[in-house]
Amino acid sequence: MRAVWHAVRAVFFVGVASMFLSACSTQSPYYDPSKPHRGPNGFVNPGVEHYETPFWEVIQRRSRGDFAPAREPEGGYEAFAARWRVPLDSSALATPSVNHTPRLVWLGHASTLLQLGNQNVLIDPHLSDFAGPLSWLASQRRVPAPIAPETLPRIDLVLITHNHYDHLDAATIDRLMASGQKPRFLVPLGLKAWFDARGISNVEELDWWDHRVEGPLVIRFLPAQHWSKRTLTDTNQSLWGGWALEWQAPGRAPWRFVHTGDTAHNPDLYRAMRARLGGPIDLLALPIGAYEPNDFMRRHHVNPEEAVHLLEALEAKQAFGIHWGVFEISNEAFDQPPKDLLQALNRHRLPVERVWLLKQGEIKEIID
Repeated sequence: MRAVWHAVRAVFFVGVASMFLSACSTQSPYYDPSKPHRGPNGFVNPGVEHYETPFWEVIQRRSRGDFAPAREPEGGYEAFAARWRVPLDSSALATPSVNHTPRLVWLGHASTLLQLGNQNVLIDPHLSDFAGPLSWLASQRRVPAPIAPETLPRIDLVLITHNHYDHLDAATIDRLMASGQKPRFLVPLGLKAWFDARGISNVEELDWWDHRVEGPLVIRFLPAQHWSKRTLTDTNQSLWGGWALEWQAPGRAPWRFVHTGDTAHNPDLYRAMRARLGGPIDLLALPIGAYEPNDFMRRHHVNPEEAVHLLEALEAKQAFGIHWGVFEISNEAFDQPPKDLLQALNRHRLPVERVWLLKQGEIKEIID
């Protein structure tokens, strides 16, 4: 039945895509010849051979099931959810953490809530049942969100890494705003128009390495090797990246957090990031999922072995796994990333505790 459904969706994609084959491009308003990533036709990954997946390849792969798990996790999805999810009570976040040290909540996939310097920072919030433009053209959520957007604590700042549907979710953003929240949004170049169209103000665009000071936090937008696309005609018209947050308590050394967003393996990029960040990373949100089939996904995401390389290159003292175990977006089973990560850590002779595998909704106090 699944194969038939994939075929039906593929036919739809063929029909819609054919409507846009004659669309012409214009010069990007962000073109800057002094900045290699800001090309005349859109944003690019400098120093990396450009490859845009033909629409027919995406259709072919979707029809054969490349973008859905090849098997269920052991015991099925309900058992997996029971093991890897805990409901989140926002009242538990109302009081400061021990000694006002950072506090972390993994909300599933790339969604992360960080309490830092009396600021509540929400990154790539996605608390909906699917990731896609429509429910029947989307990747389904198999583990229920640990909290509803309406019951989140006060959110001061929302950071978006890029415009893909599993990172920028309209329903979550709309429900967050409808609940009365009034956060400030920091987004990549080219993405402010999306918020403007929804009537959302207090949004600022950043280029790679731009930084802003938000109260006690210094926030930087980091480069990544990825791409952007939300419709059939906007490929790479907005930027992508990750986020670095730095906080310095009185009398203490700076505390640094990095969320890489989505990135493919690029050791040169990692080294450049480490050099510019000014010191080791205290906590790293490390993507460990969405890596099969490798011949396709390696262009877009790191696999667990490559994630460990990223961990070492940034000299992260501690990491936690993200981008796994939520949406049906790749071929590996939901319970495969932890197994592959364990093997990669063993190969690199690193302690397994170096990368936390948190439950979705779990609160983690970051105590020195």
